[in-house]
Order: sequence, then C-alpha cells, then structure tokens
Amino acid sequence: MERELREWLSGCRKVVVMGIGNPLRRDDAVGLEVVRRMEGRVDRRVELLECESVAENFLEEVERSGPSHLLLLDAALLGLKPGESRLVTSEELPVETVSTHLLPLRIFCDYVREVVGSKVALLCIQPKDTDFGEGMTKELEEAAGRLADFLSSLLGDLCREEERG
Repeated sequence: MERELREWLSGCRKVVVMGIGNPLRRDDAVGLEVVRRMEGRVDRRVELLECESVAENFLEEVERSGPSHLLLLDAALLGLKPGESRLVTSEELPVETVSTHLLPLRIFCDYVREVVGSKVALLCIQPKDTDFGEGMTKELEEAAGRLADFLSSLLGDLCREEERG
C-alpha cells in the first residue's frame, strides 16, 4: 500500500485528509481516530478534518482549501482481516452503495474531483465490530495507531520532497 499511496500522492502541493465514521458504531470511527492521532504531526500543507458520517458538510471547507489531493479515511467491509486496509480510487466505488453516509461517497468524490480539481482516493479500513456502542476493538485501535504513524511519516516525506523539488 505504501507504493500505491506514494504514487497517488506524487506531485502533491496540498493534501486534505478527511476522517469519516460514526463514533457510536464502534469500529466505524476508525477514520476519525486516525485523523485525531495525526494532529500536530503533519506539515502545514496537510489539513486534517474530522467529518463523522457527513463528509458533505465539509465541501465548502475543501473547496476553500483547494487541495491537489483529497484522502478519505473510512471503515469499509472489504472481506479482509480487521484493521487491514486498502487504497481505493473514487472511480472504483459504486455510484449507489448502502452505507451510513447521507450522500454516497462516490458522488461526493466525483463532485470534489470536478469542482476542486483534486485527485481523490479512499483509504478503506476493515472493521471488526460496527454494532452500536462506543470504543473501538483492540484490533482497530492498533490499526488506527499504525495508520496514523504511517500517514504522518509518508505525508511528511512527500512534503519535504516537494520543498526540495
């Protein structure tokens, strides 16, 4: 996944990372948790947003920010082991999906790509438990920590490369 993300992020000048999820559905909050753990650890060209389950409420902020790249972090049923993740481009998402989001993510992604001109991708994380309740499972807590470390480091490397380039 590191190679895929590096390739996708090539040429970035500004990145917005949106954590998506419902904190009342256990592991569904993993995207929010990753963003929280990245706070204070990223370059000024990386903007972090905690969107809960309504990413569309942040459209104006994303438009104003004008990122070259928009990365959404969200729990998704991928058939993987809990905590494993996969990078998915917005074009790979079905237009109509059953999800906890008011606006299907594909429509949101298409809008951002067309209006803002951003490259858009999703980092989907396999949950273990999305039942109602607070607190993530141990597997997803650990995955959130690993992903926050990984993304903070990767985005820092890329921003330093862009400054030198």
